[in-house]
Amino acid sequence: MARVERAIVIGGGIGGLTAAVALHRRGVRVTVLERAGSLEPVGAAISLAPNALRGLDVIGLGDDIRALSAWQGDGGLRAPGGRWLSRTDAAAAAERFGGPLVLLHRATLVGHLAALLPSDAVRTAADARLLDPGVPGDPGRPACVGTPDGELEADLVVAADGIHSAVRRVLFPGHPGPVYAGFTTWRVVIPLPGAEFASHETWGRGRIWGTHPLKDGRIYAYAAAKAPEGARAPDDERAELLRLYGDWHAPIPEVLAAARPEDVLRHDVHHIAEPLPAHHRGRVALIGDAAHAMPPTLGQGGNQAIEDAITLAHHADDLPAHTAARLPRTTGIARRAVKVARLNLMTNRVGTAVRDQAVAALSKAGPALFLRGFDSIADWRPPQRPYASQHTTQSNG
Repeated sequence: MARVERAIVIGGGIGGLTAAVALHRRGVRVTVLERAGSLEPVGAAISLAPNALRGLDVIGLGDDIRALSAWQGDGGLRAPGGRWLSRTDAAAAAERFGGPLVLLHRATLVGHLAALLPSDAVRTAADARLLDPGVPGDPGRPACVGTPDGELEADLVVAADGIHSAVRRVLFPGHPGPVYAGFTTWRVVIPLPGAEFASHETWGRGRIWGTHPLKDGRIYAYAAAKAPEGARAPDDERAELLRLYGDWHAPIPEVLAAARPEDVLRHDVHHIAEPLPAHHRGRVALIGDAAHAMPPTLGQGGNQAIEDAITLAHHADDLPAHTAARLPRTTGIARRAVKVARLNLMTNRVGTAVRDQAVAALSKAGPALFLRGFDSIADWRPPQRPYASQHTTQSNG
């Protein structure tokens, strides 16, 4: 594939913007096409593990995001009654993986990424269609994308158009696409003045809950439960959360008391169970959920999109190398996320009791379950140097 000079990114989410910034930094002229009327994302918070932060180092953003870290002191895994099953702390995680875990609102990260692009690089309200994936090495067959303002040609198209990717369907029409993961999720970001608690995730029978502080003083809470696909509360989703979690340990009742119905987002979870045969075809590369949507049980969806974006910029002139670098890794992480979902959302009473006892015993015997679960994930390094972060450069020798 000849050197990429012109790229189109379909999708202005975290993966798409990271790819756009990384390509822009290597001298590629980039246009981002976002179908929504603005870049403000629909969603709540995102946790960035050291692997994603190292990726952001490559584009000069890692330390700015690390400065937003709010997790301090103890945290871990709890039972609905409040008993700690597994304990860990921010310092132990940072020492194990060479950096902190940062939780921030998605809109904050999107704003930081967008600020690194030229003012005319992003077009909103721009619904894009892949018309021709193009032929690498053939100057007469660039990729072609249709937009409301006409057709655009490029040496590279980055498909970051999400789990229901239209580009993926064009490239791999025989692939079954995403399937329902068997559970639904709720997310809340609200102020909770005076609340003092340790970051935690709580596992019940077929239900989980997490509560974490943000740097700006708000708290991020999320929940997941087994449910039929498409099910919705008969009244409102806050009331549904009260029914499911209202008698769980503090600060869960306080969070629910402070939330309004309109503060609660609910989404069914879908994932790509059958891996794609490749993450590219022609002059088009798929990244993020378009390539490998996974359950959120490892918190790696956005992190893997960042890894994809940084790796793609490095291999922009050789898309088979991008697939070779990303397909095995994301397939393995996605499968691990499915296994974790089966574990933390099990519904059998006896199985749940055995699970909790095993987690507590394993945690006493060695590093906390939370830390062990990130082995071989959070220690990822980008394929290119130098890192923009002096801290990361030193920590990697």
